[in-house]
Amino acid sequence: MDKINHTRNFCIIAHIDHGKSTLADRFLELTDTIEKRKMTDQVLDRMELERERGITIKMKPVRMIWRSPNHAEVPISNIPYPNKKNQKSNLEIGNSEFILNLVDTPGHIDFSYEVSRALRAVEGAILLVDATQGVQAQTLTTLEMAREAGLTIIPVVTKIDSPLARIAETKTEVAKILNCQPTEILEVSGKTGQGVAQLLKAIIDRIPPPRSFGKPKERGFRGLIFDFKYSNHTGVCIYLRVFDGKISKKDKLAFAAGQRKFAPIDIGVFTPMETPTETLGAGEIGYITTGIKEPGIALVGDTIISADSPRGEAGKNLPPLEGYLAPKPVVWASIYPESQPARRGGADDWNNLRQALERLRLSDSSFTHEEESSGVLGRGFRCGFLGMLHLEIVAERLRREFNLSLVVTSPSITYEILDKKNKKRVVYSPNQFPADGEIQKIYEPWAKVKIITPADYLGEIIQLAHRHEATVDQSETFGENRNSLELAMPLRELMRDFFDEIKSVTSGFASLSYKIIEPREADVTKLEILVAEESVPAFARIVSRARLQEEAEAAVEKLYKILPRQLFTTKIQAKTIGRIIASRTLKALRKDVTGYLYGGDISRKRKLWEQQKEGKKRLKERGRINIPPAVFLKMIKKE
Repeated sequence: MDKINHTRNFCIIAHIDHGKSTLADRFLELTDTIEKRKMTDQVLDRMELERERGITIKMKPVRMIWRSPNHAEVPISNIPYPNKKNQKSNLEIGNSEFILNLVDTPGHIDFSYEVSRALRAVEGAILLVDATQGVQAQTLTTLEMAREAGLTIIPVVTKIDSPLARIAETKTEVAKILNCQPTEILEVSGKTGQGVAQLLKAIIDRIPPPRSFGKPKERGFRGLIFDFKYSNHTGVCIYLRVFDGKISKKDKLAFAAGQRKFAPIDIGVFTPMETPTETLGAGEIGYITTGIKEPGIALVGDTIISADSPRGEAGKNLPPLEGYLAPKPVVWASIYPESQPARRGGADDWNNLRQALERLRLSDSSFTHEEESSGVLGRGFRCGFLGMLHLEIVAERLRREFNLSLVVTSPSITYEILDKKNKKRVVYSPNQFPADGEIQKIYEPWAKVKIITPADYLGEIIQLAHRHEATVDQSETFGENRNSLELAMPLRELMRDFFDEIKSVTSGFASLSYKIIEPREADVTKLEILVAEESVPAFARIVSRARLQEEAEAAVEKLYKILPRQLFTTKIQAKTIGRIIASRTLKALRKDVTGYLYGGDISRKRKLWEQQKEGKKRLKERGRINIPPAVFLKMIKKE
């Protein structure tokens, strides 16, 4: 038997905050991958934001060596020894040891694209369920993804050391969704390490060796890119799962889709830091430093092949592997540099933002951006994200990692419009929305939402769902005193604080996951804000007709409070469907033109007042409102 039969590739999937990273820490500790004196909490979460928020944002691969005490000794050959002679390396393995390649994945629904990519690189998955919370909405979503990928599932109940743990009840819930016996479900504590050794043995026993591999002499090299990062010094470093063949640093490689050849600068595995090796073979998860610094060459889902071998011949390269579907943005927002281009340094800020977005896209391929221009906010970028948290994380990374001051507009979604000429077009900005008379039909994306909640909050959730235009498709009892709800609702309503309101009405006990479904006809329209009878494009928004009056009055009132008074009377109005539906009048600044007079006939004062009145009348006819940038910031930022 060779090394590949002693390799196991697996990932950890779970609802957010169910202990994935803590369990990964115990794996690293138990396998001596990291010395105990160097161990910290959330070892694999290296990003500052991940450690601050206590969530995983990017998937992290790591290679571990585990000696299973109950397995027969089988020799393993061709293991790389990167260190100096007689220096102990954690890549050195003995006769009865196994190579375990773990991919730690995010738990939040916005980063499910990261999870889907990780699932393609492994053969098995640990389904982790918190014993204090039970099965949650995202547990079901990630389980469905793992089943679709054909992975072997190992069910595990964690946090069994907690005094609040409901172990028997949680195992019953897991057994129900997996259609298995409760005795097949393992119990662990990521905090104390209880049961972790038994879990490692179960990984070796239950998860099959890497699939879809061939002997290096008979088949060419083939590896699937599931992630990459960028360095100013070494260019793009790709993370890949090798499916066929074997390579060394001397081999010439190529991107199957990118049609670019390159000579590797370095190859290696993750332990968890990047550790160079002499070779990288079938079944392994590792990295290749390409030296390529141009964007757009390395793509997630592309196949790495040998550059010297024609594709398809016997003993040569195989056809490219099936890649990943490109993620579709569901939330759009515009990002502008805070300094205007007209100001000193404004153009430099825009260039810095452009470069930062291009650099960030090399480490996060799930968001998109394109240039746009606003007459008020200057030049910026229209960006697409996978959700509200994804938008928040990208904006925060731009501020921290690139030291940028940004203006982020209110998020919106895409609409498909069928006009009176039966032509369809997609718009993702209120400024692109046509006039009401030109529209025949409007279609908007909908979401299928799954909520798991204690039964006590069921009535409040249903009322909240109706306020957000949702329909209840299914309701069933899920475990003891818990219910599972399936809703269908417009995506715009899901993004309108639905997450926060669900957490509020259920005191944080409910969990929610969603997926985008086919679009449906929408009853929405464009709401414009007029200042001094002129429309301000930056304030326009798309709203439901059911909330038209409420939104209009709120927008007018907010602008009335923050807009500085002018030298003439200013009207602030909300306009839609060709009529004004809300209005406030901002009084003019009034200078005391008679303050220097004392005594005398009253007619002198009246004359000055009349002159002031005529001047304000002329100013109102010709004058224009200059809205300060701070007003735009306050209007587009959520309070």
